[in-house]
Amino acid sequence: MRPRADAGSARLGGRRGRRRAAARAVRTTVLIAAFTLGHTAAPPPAPAAAAFTLASAAFANGARIPDAHTCAGANISPPLRWTGRPAAARSYALLAVDPDAPGGNFVHWVVYDLPAAWTGLPSGVGPGLRIGGQRGGTQGINDFRRIGYGGPCPPPGPVHHYVFTLYALDIAQLPVPFAAPPGLVKRTLQGHILATAGLTGLFSR
Repeated sequence: MRPRADAGSARLGGRRGRRRAAARAVRTTVLIAAFTLGHTAAPPPAPAAAAFTLASAAFANGARIPDAHTCAGANISPPLRWTGRPAAARSYALLAVDPDAPGGNFVHWVVYDLPAAWTGLPSGVGPGLRIGGQRGGTQGINDFRRIGYGGPCPPPGPVHHYVFTLYALDIAQLPVPFAAPPGLVKRTLQGHILATAGLTGLFSR
């Protein structure tokens, strides 16, 4: 009779062993699943937005402005181009300022309500109030008390910096009158600026 008991015990032990092995397999599967869930690869980062930049074919950033765009020459506005406009931009405004002027921050050019679809301005923008017709931009009054562009014309002496700043705005039109003065334009820009792009030219006499 003992052999029968041993056989029964063996069968019982075999079943228990199989159950333990199955339980271990389940635990291992759960652990692997938990590890995999905790280490799922992160989604790839969204592509970075293109930088908002302003440049000119007439001079590089930090270089001397050619005489043609100053009072030493024809005094016409330089060509400008910009890239990387913010997706939410509805218009642009442009200011050209000399922070080195004797009185500080002398404004040479004021432009606003430039359409968001535009990517630049040609050389020699005229002195009229409008740029590109009724659907174009509007020029304000500069610190020479004239509408349009007034080129660098510093007193003899050290180099002056001329800072062109393009503002991407969240409104299609600034709530200012035609031929607005620079101070009013600058104040009205606040609260509507999405991004800025800059270009600096140098000039001295």
